[in-house]
Amino acid sequence: MTLWTATEAADATGGTATSDWAATGVSIDTRTLESGDLFVALQAARDGHDFVAQALEKGAAAALVSRVPDGVSPDAPLLIVDDVLQGLEALGKAARARTDARVVAITGSVGKTSTKEMLRAMLSDQGRTHASVASYNNHWGVPLTLARMPADTEYAVIEIGMNHPGEIAPLARLARPHVAMITTVAAAHLEAFENIEGIALEKASIIEGLEYGGTAILNNDCSTAAILQAKANDMKRRDIGFGEHGFDFVLKSFDLGRDVTVVQATAHDAPLLFKIGAVGKHFAMNGLGALAAAEALGADLALAAQSLGRWSPYQGRGAREVIALDVVDTHMTLELIDDSYNANPTSMEAALGVLAAAEVTNNIGRVSKGRRIAFVGDMKELGPTGPEMHAALADLDAMEAIDTVHCIGPLMQHLHAALPSAKQGLWAETSQEMEAQVARRLDSGDVVLVKGSLSMKLAVIVDAIRKMGHPGSMGADPQDNV
Repeated sequence: MTLWTATEAADATGGTATSDWAATGVSIDTRTLESGDLFVALQAARDGHDFVAQALEKGAAAALVSRVPDGVSPDAPLLIVDDVLQGLEALGKAARARTDARVVAITGSVGKTSTKEMLRAMLSDQGRTHASVASYNNHWGVPLTLARMPADTEYAVIEIGMNHPGEIAPLARLARPHVAMITTVAAAHLEAFENIEGIALEKASIIEGLEYGGTAILNNDCSTAAILQAKANDMKRRDIGFGEHGFDFVLKSFDLGRDVTVVQATAHDAPLLFKIGAVGKHFAMNGLGALAAAEALGADLALAAQSLGRWSPYQGRGAREVIALDVVDTHMTLELIDDSYNANPTSMEAALGVLAAAEVTNNIGRVSKGRRIAFVGDMKELGPTGPEMHAALADLDAMEAIDTVHCIGPLMQHLHAALPSAKQGLWAETSQEMEAQVARRLDSGDVVLVKGSLSMKLAVIVDAIRKMGHPGSMGADPQDNV
């Protein structure tokens, strides 16, 4: 299906098409580019113009550029604009304008990508749904997501993130959502904000992009809920609260199973029972908010709850898998909780809580007692309070049920020092240094959590645990957003 013709793209961007072409997709990366894509030559770590020739050789329909790149013929299929990023934004704006889709935008300190995927799962069962890929939620990710949206889309799910003040509102205005959801406000990106109230104000600015008559879905349990509600009132937008202190969608109870969370709630005072294929109160909260957002979009709530029950988290975001350590003895297994994609104090507390509630298996390994073991890496962008926040993890209630904590990174050295000696595992500067120690620290019957900020590369630890699995053994098949 054609997504953009040369004429449509030129009209949208004010650019000049060098020839007639039709694109079936939009790409910014030659490594994942598919034949028929419009290649956008963004300038990031490297100048995308350097890859235009390669993109065309791989079958790109055309390239969005600000100049004819070296080695590319002037009559090659190009769309020439003054500024490539602005051109991409213009494509996103035009794509949003030409569709009748009901749009939801999601932000929050924790749980954006998981909640986005929950909504994708729920809405896809009720209409043609378009959603952000991975965590494409920044100044180029949001316009790219919009530019990729087919005109006949019925539901769109847009994730919006930030690192600094002033980033969310322009992206929200570009997305023009009918529903805006704030998962929660927590201590993340404190390097760029004076306090958590500043973070709340930035998150609340997503409401500035709401269409007239739109709805804000707000977490009523976070400490800055009043700031979020005040923003909705100032913008004269309807707000729906969710959480244990929710006004409209109220979390009544949740039961944690081995790989599922069963939630009892109310929606506008009516009973609401649903389950999620993931363990943790934070998943219950995000699921409740996602259901509120789905209903606000006009989706059927009962069908959405059924769809949510078939969702499970992706790799790096709380996915659980069984690692079989012996090809013959199928009881010789350990369980991996892969939450390695990112971390801040709130998400770390939630993940450690999940580990603390996990069921170990005794008498099947070298160590007779199954153990709860964590490999945790630095939580970045916390500013001068970082050392204190890392050390404070030792005082969490969840630590009582955790046997050993291995720490990675300079900041996690503060947690290592604060832990009681019985719980102190190893400390290493990097994941690569810790990698060689992983296999000898684990055994059958253990449950192991891996979590840290993305730059700490704890995926190395996850891979080391997976490599403990015996070739040909039957383990849970992992799937692929906090």
